[in-house]
Amino acid sequence: MPDDVTARPSAEGPAAYTWGGRFADGPSAIMQAINASIGFDRKMWRQDIRGSLAHAAMLAHVGVISREDEAAIRDGLNAIAAEIEGGTFQFREDLEDIHFNVEARLIERIGDAGKRLHTGRSRNDQVALDVRLWVRDALDGLDAQVADVMRALVARAAEHAGTVMPGFTHLQPAQPTTFGHHLMAYVEMLSRDRGRLADCRTRLNESPLGAAALCGTGFPIDRHMTAEALGFDRPMRNSLDAVASRDFALEFLAACAICATHLSRFAEEVVIWTNPYFGFVKLSDAFTTGSSIMPQKRNPDAAELVRAKPGRIAGALVGLLTVMKGLPLTYGKDMQEDKEGLFDAAENLALALAATAGMVRDMQPVVGRLAEAAGAGFSTATDLADWLVRELKMPFREAHHATGRLVAKAEEMGVDLAGLTIGEMRAVEPRITDGVFGVLSVAASVRSRTSYGGTAPANVAAMAAEWAERLG
Repeated sequence: MPDDVTARPSAEGPAAYTWGGRFADGPSAIMQAINASIGFDRKMWRQDIRGSLAHAAMLAHVGVISREDEAAIRDGLNAIAAEIEGGTFQFREDLEDIHFNVEARLIERIGDAGKRLHTGRSRNDQVALDVRLWVRDALDGLDAQVADVMRALVARAAEHAGTVMPGFTHLQPAQPTTFGHHLMAYVEMLSRDRGRLADCRTRLNESPLGAAALCGTGFPIDRHMTAEALGFDRPMRNSLDAVASRDFALEFLAACAICATHLSRFAEEVVIWTNPYFGFVKLSDAFTTGSSIMPQKRNPDAAELVRAKPGRIAGALVGLLTVMKGLPLTYGKDMQEDKEGLFDAAENLALALAATAGMVRDMQPVVGRLAEAAGAGFSTATDLADWLVRELKMPFREAHHATGRLVAKAEEMGVDLAGLTIGEMRAVEPRITDGVFGVLSVAASVRSRTSYGGTAPANVAAMAAEWAERLG
């Protein structure tokens, strides 16, 4: 969307409409192909019409156009919206973009009144407005979807607040935790994603409309009026910044990339958990596929596709950063490249969120297998070390060393820590008493983790209840 000149229809055809009297010849086929954006920016038709309605109402309010022309423009734009909704609108590549397509159709419908709509604005501030409105709408939709995933996780966490499972570091058994506590970790991550989306919305919620091509306009426009009509907090304070900046889109893409990364981590766990060698959860046919040759296969394709989404979403972020990194003020046609990645990222994050919410509600934890795995790998060794510190007053480093020797003995004998006799334990540390066996079970381990944010089932149940109330 380059700098504007007065656009007017002519018998010379679409090229003359687009550029008025400045260019005698139309663009070459190659120029038209590289220049046109209607193939993708048509997604912003609602925002384009919304902005034009607000602009026309303001022009009439300040007396730049008549009330009669404003009414004709309003009726014409609403009719065009109905055409687009109904699938009868003809999008034309020779008119380049959504702005010219809508304006040309408006003039066809209402004549001279339509030619007055573009007074006091440029396609530069028009496209900046449309993109902000589109991103704002996308933010609202994504926020609702993130909240839905959180509700799904909270509900499953409440069901499984006491369902034990292994906790991992380095993907090796570390300490017992609960399935509910594990799911609640993602609730916290997603809550921060919602915070980032909200922060992005707050910063972008200023209107560029009225900045015109780059320096504002001499018409007595009321930018505060259009800002308020479009739900913005205020107009942008610098006309150059208004048309040149896309940091709101970069921030949006960064927030999307981080959120997609969180979803991808969860999806990877689903892939691992559904592997028969783990066997922690099961997914139904709704979120799995089969093999064309191996009839026994159940592939977690939904999770794998969610796992892949950060690649294209982060790619969109890097792509736009690269487009913007060396652009002088103000507008350059390079900035037309801001949209395809932006649209793709938002749509794919929305799909990943929907798939994740579906998988969370669909998956069935295999409680017995989780409990069995929770006790593997000497997962209560830390509880033993803590007992030595607490009961025998040993320095933690000495307790750590003694516990390591006991783990080695148990491993050598092919038993878990609770399988050692008191005599075998005393051979390593003579002061150990029978009381040690009270901390070596998985259930005792998770019950003991009562520190704030810990994995104790009572903690998990309370936190799930708190989040359920907050999410409504």
